[in-house]
Amino acid sequence: MRVLAVTTWFPTAVAPSRGSFVVNNLHAIGRAHELRVIHLVSPGDDDGTRQQVHEGIRVRRVPMNPQSPAEVARAARAVSAALRSDSFTPQILHTMAASALEPAALLRPQLPWIHTEHWSALTAPETLGTAGRAALPAVRRLLRLPGIVTTDSQFLADGVRRGRGSRDTRVVPCIVEPYPAAARRERTDGALSLVSVGGLIDRKDPLLALEVVAELVRRGLDARLTWVGEGPLRGAVTERAAAPDLAGRITLTGTLDAVGVRAALAEADLLLAPTRSDNFFIAVAEAVIAGRPVVTGAKGGQSEYLDPAYSRLVDTRDVARWADAVAELDAATADVPAQAIAATIGDRFSTAAAARGYNTAYRDLLAPRGGTWPGDEPRG
Repeated sequence: MRVLAVTTWFPTAVAPSRGSFVVNNLHAIGRAHELRVIHLVSPGDDDGTRQQVHEGIRVRRVPMNPQSPAEVARAARAVSAALRSDSFTPQILHTMAASALEPAALLRPQLPWIHTEHWSALTAPETLGTAGRAALPAVRRLLRLPGIVTTDSQFLADGVRRGRGSRDTRVVPCIVEPYPAAARRERTDGALSLVSVGGLIDRKDPLLALEVVAELVRRGLDARLTWVGEGPLRGAVTERAAAPDLAGRITLTGTLDAVGVRAALAEADLLLAPTRSDNFFIAVAEAVIAGRPVVTGAKGGQSEYLDPAYSRLVDTRDVARWADAVAELDAATADVPAQAIAATIGDRFSTAAAARGYNTAYRDLLAPRGGTWPGDEPRG
């Protein structure tokens, strides 16, 4: 099948980590289908390029500020032209991310339309500002338009269904490719090495993570934390980390590539991820695949795949409760091999598994129209 993907989330030179999960999804789709991508790039991410091949994916960039009706209309015209292209006439339109719904909705496309959504605000509207909350009802209405909507967890699917009702909403999980887990480190230094992966943002609550480390130290544990990620709370985190009770115990690496994240997980005893809410939480799945136990927030899709034997879900912001969970889980799992923890996920989130999910969705989308289906085998 020929698929036109339209996304507002995609890496640029200005924002190289933006939409990495979208890139993974596109690779899965490209295993069995011809693919073209339109990136509706926001002003803050725009690096000036308009044509690109990114990791083998052909991308055309169209500037679009979702706040500007004129730019949304211009983006809609660009998508309309791509749908009528003589050189590549799409058979399926696949939008990705809520803001990509706007220009597609102006077109009301006649060809089969599927949408993939990841927006955390649909399940945690309290994380939005006033303007975002005001826009949320409109987004829910737009989500009623595609024939199928896919999400990365049942948690988010339930949030989407609040707007879509009984319309087809299904789960195709994020891609977290399995790999051989590194052996857990020897604990001869007597330290407890914690890691967290995520933005330095309020929803990920890095300041709570620091307070948990401080509490563990007060209890006599030689706890240390490496935080992988960047964000607007760096200043506040740096200031708190410099206090006497935490001095020398906190490492901020900034954003790392996949190799760097794997290395950070390999050096850790446990992932501490005090999220307030996450739809899937890729970093948690990455930690499990790396064979590391996880202490994380209870609200989110991570509860759907975590094994209680190797994880703890905390439903409060109380520092002592978080410290209790870390100390208890570490004691319970210190001798568990990495491979045993990784096996609880296995290949459930592999590229092949996602490809099967999208293939099934495309087939079901085409069926009512009598479309022919080329089969599920990868191309080439």
